[in-house]
Amino acid sequence: MQKLLEGIEKFRKEDFKAYRELFKDLKKGQAPHTLFISCSDSRIDSHLITETLPGELFVIRNIANMVPPFRETTEYVATRSAIEYAVIELGVENIIVCGHSHCGGCAACLDPSKLPEELVHTKKWLELAHPVRDRVLKEIPEEEPETRARVMEQSNVVQQLKHLVTYPYIQQKVAEGKLALGGWYYIIETGEIFIYDKDAGEFVLP
Repeated sequence: MQKLLEGIEKFRKEDFKAYRELFKDLKKGQAPHTLFISCSDSRIDSHLITETLPGELFVIRNIANMVPPFRETTEYVATRSAIEYAVIELGVENIIVCGHSHCGGCAACLDPSKLPEELVHTKKWLELAHPVRDRVLKEIPEEEPETRARVMEQSNVVQQLKHLVTYPYIQQKVAEGKLALGGWYYIIETGEIFIYDKDAGEFVLP
């Protein structure tokens, strides 16, 4: 806790001053250009890897950067409601789904034994990636664990892009050219970010 307290004190005395005018302007409201959907993994910092400032990204973070398919429901729906708000109310121009290397959520999908039995909500959430997992286990041999992990992580990003277009208002805005969707794959140890090329069906360096 002490480290956090020292951090907020440093922010107030030093960093905030550098962006005083920006924060003064942001009090009027927000107008982010991008909805950034990434993993909750502590090694991922969306603003750091995109060199963006406060007010530019509307961020959703969850285990394994997943998007539930659209459906109307009366349940508590954190991810769906955040997508709805970003697209309809804030009018973002882009949606990025950013996966990453060494993803614990994807690893747990490939090998459920990695998760303790008491993580019932985590296991339920990861069911969203089961179709991807089943394809990967079928196509990639067990003797190639690193390839399995990479294909799982990248295929999961592509699957979430497919889930996004099940949202009627996203379909409409994409068709009208008012919204662009993108899939990214970030490699933690190199800092490289591969971009999904839909036509080629693969992730490529820009």
